[in-house]
Amino acid sequence: MKPKKIFAVDDDNDILEVIKIILEDEGYEVDTLNTGEGVMDRIDEIKPDLILLDVMLGGMDGRDICKSIKGHSIFKNIPVIMISASHNLQSLLQFPGSPNDFLPKPFDIDNLVKMVGVQLAV
Repeated sequence: MKPKKIFAVDDDNDILEVIKIILEDEGYEVDTLNTGEGVMDRIDEIKPDLILLDVMLGGMDGRDICKSIKGHSIFKNIPVIMISASHNLQSLLQFPGSPNDFLPKPFDIDNLVKMVGVQLAV
């Protein structure tokens, strides 16, 4: 059985490295990007089963990227978990094109693994 693919987007390389190590240890295939530029092209290229997306990506807003993903005819069913240290859960889950779930930073490793498992089980 092929491992599930996870695409993590965050402008903090340390966080991307931690996510990659944790989720690869759980048996997932993890691809990362440290900028909001080119996210849609990368999604089309790697065809992930789940996307972890930071809210603040340098000069870009991850919520706008999430709206683009959820509004895309091919990508709209890919679960998106947004990650943020500065935004609260309610505001993130209530905008049009909202993510499937929210993970606050700093995140607990067990919560990350559990949340990814829940979204991939749907």
